[in-house]
Amino acid sequence: MFTGLVEEVGAIKSVQSKGEAMVISISANTVTQGMKLGDSVAVNGVCLTATQFDRSSFSVDVMPQTYRHTNLSQLRSGSKVNLERAMAADGRFGGHIVQGHVDGVGTITGVKQDQNAVVFEISPAKKSLFRYIIPKGSITVDGISLTVVRAEDPIFSVSIIPHTLAETVLAHKRQGDTVNLECDILGKYVEHLLAFGKGNNEGEPSETEDSSIGIDMPFLMKNGFA
Repeated sequence: MFTGLVEEVGAIKSVQSKGEAMVISISANTVTQGMKLGDSVAVNGVCLTATQFDRSSFSVDVMPQTYRHTNLSQLRSGSKVNLERAMAADGRFGGHIVQGHVDGVGTITGVKQDQNAVVFEISPAKKSLFRYIIPKGSITVDGISLTVVRAEDPIFSVSIIPHTLAETVLAHKRQGDTVNLECDILGKYVEHLLAFGKGNNEGEPSETEDSSIGIDMPFLMKNGFA
């Protein structure tokens, strides 16, 4: 689990590609401290496993599924990436719950100055993500825990303070660039559980339910509630 608080910006040393499989080597100083083989590191918000490392760099494998559904496929030697180690059990929870499981990519459609802040407008490639994007709610953009300012399909916006801009890859992002998006896990779990509450894992109502409201009426009647 991660928090969306980026620890450092790393640089891509090399990218080895074979079809949709990749091995990426990343220069870093902070996340390699205390690193062990097999540790999880969020790279632009994607949870990856350290397969090799030394004091100043580490390597990760990118499988086809990740290649197809994130912006890691666009990385080249010299590209900047946000890095965060998995949260320690005794760590400070400063962002929100981030899994490192990207829901899709978005395209930056606008970058605007708003006094001391910079507003990024983003259009998700999958419009279905908008049911999880809520004004004043949390969203992860390239591994950064941010608050949604506005959400009006097909665009949502986030406001970036100078510190976040300076300490993340957003300082290098421009209109037309892509970002990885992970929506707040709470909304996704609530939706999934409500679907099960209607009968089964396909979200179809069972024969013993009033499907219009998702309540098991025979159970309530049997137990004196209806």
